[in-house]
Amino acid sequence: MAMNIAVAQSGGPTCAINASLVGVIREALANEEIGTVFGSPNGIEGFIKDRLVNLNERMPDEETLELVRRTPSAVLGSCRYKLPDHTENDHMYRQVAECLKKRQIGALFYIGGNDSMDTVMKLDRYFKETGLPIRMIGIPKTIDNDLCHTDHTPGFGSAAKYVTTTLQEIARDSMAYSVRSVTIVEIMGRNAGWLTASSSLLHANGEEAPHLTYLPETPFLVEKFLDDIRRVQETHRSVIVAVSEGIEIPEEAVGTNYRSGAKDIFGHRYLSGVGKCLERIVSREIGCKVRSIELNVMQRCASHIASLTDLEEAEGIGAAAVKAALNGETGKMMTFVRQDDPYKITFGAVDAGEVANHEKKFPIEWINPERNGVLPAAIDYFMPLISGECYPIMKNGLPTHFKL
Repeated sequence: MAMNIAVAQSGGPTCAINASLVGVIREALANEEIGTVFGSPNGIEGFIKDRLVNLNERMPDEETLELVRRTPSAVLGSCRYKLPDHTENDHMYRQVAECLKKRQIGALFYIGGNDSMDTVMKLDRYFKETGLPIRMIGIPKTIDNDLCHTDHTPGFGSAAKYVTTTLQEIARDSMAYSVRSVTIVEIMGRNAGWLTASSSLLHANGEEAPHLTYLPETPFLVEKFLDDIRRVQETHRSVIVAVSEGIEIPEEAVGTNYRSGAKDIFGHRYLSGVGKCLERIVSREIGCKVRSIELNVMQRCASHIASLTDLEEAEGIGAAAVKAALNGETGKMMTFVRQDDPYKITFGAVDAGEVANHEKKFPIEWINPERNGVLPAAIDYFMPLISGECYPIMKNGLPTHFKL
């Protein structure tokens, strides 16, 4: 008798998370060992509330699946939900187990980042300790590219392509004027500088912007930042600065706490505010025209400029997750293993507990000695990840999206 499977999405939306969902579904449909594919609305919450939907019925053909693949964000809905340890409170675990047993689900796939791998790890432990024959597989996803033990993450390549393209357009705009100006672009990434560093891909095309790049992996010194700007202004009337949301500005330099202080359920601080803070400092100390631009959530779901490589790899790792479960794997997160010259990836797996609640930082050795830019090794790493285009399916001149 064929087993049923379930899939859920969690954490921040991306351009590629639905491609991984499609990878799971397509691989399941091609395999006689699998019957129905169920989807859980809003991640783990759908299992707890027993609200699963039949994806064989909701996504019945290739045309629909291709629309899902090119739709940004999480079509199943997402969540940020921290499970307690089941040894302290197993009520929610029992609810999840009942939901799965009722539908004869033998494998569960959870698409998400390092916090989501915490859920994978905890559910797998509970299933093993209670003797439930349910395989638990994590599928990586995050624009931050900060998951350990994988070369990169689905969603990052498309976000990098959007950030780089947007920064180039900002540079074109600011360079149109004869007045001296500084434009500070605040880029996501939490405590890791991968996405901000990727904006330097523009240098491979002969662009000088970003002229300065600051990452959270090295200390940020306000006086050095101002000196860097003054130095660049000697040869450029318009200075473009890429700055990670995760850099720390000493409080004595601004006289107040520029962050909200709020945290999410996993204890992560909300980090926005760096760009506006630096704008005030430049205005006060240098006095030229200055603006800050916070790219915010637009970085996550800009499917109009998605990376084809990103979407293809995201779908591939979703399919690889199904194969791993059918081979008896459980408690794992799927990974990308990289080969260079020519670029190629294969799929691996690592214990989810080695990824959960950890962050992979941008390599210090890829940051220049002045700590205000990146070295060519970083460009070589980024370049294949943004390769190729995959445009949205259009209707009446606008992208059309799948809505569950």
